Amino acid sequence: MDKVSRQKGAKYWLAAAFAVGFFAVGLPYWQIPYAKVSLPNSLYGTGLLVVGVGAAAARAFGKARFVMVFFIVGATVPLAVLARVAVETNRDPTSHNLWPFEFIIATAVGALCASAGALLGSLPALLAKREDDA
Repeated sequence: MDKVSRQKGAKYWLAAAFAVGFFAVGLPYWQIPYAKVSLPNSLYGTGLLVVGVGAAAARAFGKARFVMVFFIVGATVPLAVLARVAVETNRDPTSHNLWPFEFIIATAVGALCASAGALLGSLPALLAKREDDA
């Protein structure tokens, strides 16, 4: 496989992992009433598992670089939170007056899930490299 087709494949895997992760985290999170949202607890669930699996898949199957997986797939969680903030502050500007803290918490959660998934997705390549060296 040449370099151009590998890069193209990595972009598709990253885009798919981003889209699936964004909606897997966002859809359940957006349905929680604002009064009951408590970050990071409201984010915990299947959506974060999907983010981790998406990061692992983009790294293992798409051969995407670790840093790209970390930043792109890790951005799904804070962007899902920011989407909610944007919609709800448009309705009521006094809601989400602590949105920077929401963003920071969501960024930390997204980074943790994406890095764990990317590390897991790196294992097959690392193991194959060690077998070639032996």
